Amino acid sequence: MQFIPIKTRAFLPPKDDLFSLFKDYLPPLKDKDVLVITSKIVAIHQGRTVKITKKTTLKDKIKLIKKEADAYLKNQPHGLTIKDHTLTPYAGIDRSNANRHYVLWPKNPYKTAQNIWSKLKKQYHLKHFGVLIIDSFCLPLRWGHMGISIGFHGFHPNLEYAGKKDIFGHKIIQANSNLVDGLSAISGVIMGEGNEQTPLLVVRGFDKLRFTNKPTYKQLHINKHQSDFYAPLLKAFTSSEA
Repeated sequence: MQFIPIKTRAFLPPKDDLFSLFKDYLPPLKDKDVLVITSKIVAIHQGRTVKITKKTTLKDKIKLIKKEADAYLKNQPHGLTIKDHTLTPYAGIDRSNANRHYVLWPKNPYKTAQNIWSKLKKQYHLKHFGVLIIDSFCLPLRWGHMGISIGFHGFHPNLEYAGKKDIFGHKIIQANSNLVDGLSAISGVIMGEGNEQTPLLVVRGFDKLRFTNKPTYKQLHINKHQSDFYAPLLKAFTSSEA
């Protein structure tokens, strides 16, 4: 298996063209490749940026976070939030590598991944292909950032073990391996968080993926009110619609 980082030019807010970046920097894609893309350049491509001026205050940022978040902690609206089925700080809003702009979370990241997948799959004449949009997030009780998926298309996110046998021959009742976020974590480490300027990466030769043309993101998501064992903690969040 290969993780092939792709160094590019600086991608410039408030708006830049993602497909011209692909044209200038993508290597020839092969069947069963997965193209990993940072959420920041997807958002800049969509024009999802807000200029930071001398008059911009913390109150302005908090207002922006509450507007963008699906839910937030009532007593800490500028901290941990829920956005597009993901637990993330600040509704995914970031100012690093953004040249005095806030970069928002991409709009409709799963649909966006599907649109990118459709165009590149046709362009490179691929039978099997995946697109994965990632962002950085923090694990509870741990320092440091790591990559997590926020949108993907072209493959199944999990490797299912239910019904298979363990090393002692006992049947596994319920277990999945989260492939999409595992790939996101490794890719995020390679792509970097600073001035590496590698917003694209190709995963090649990962034989555990099952490719498909259909949307599969619902296979990844758990309803927070049902079987998610984090549900008691998530009750502390206030819906932005409230």
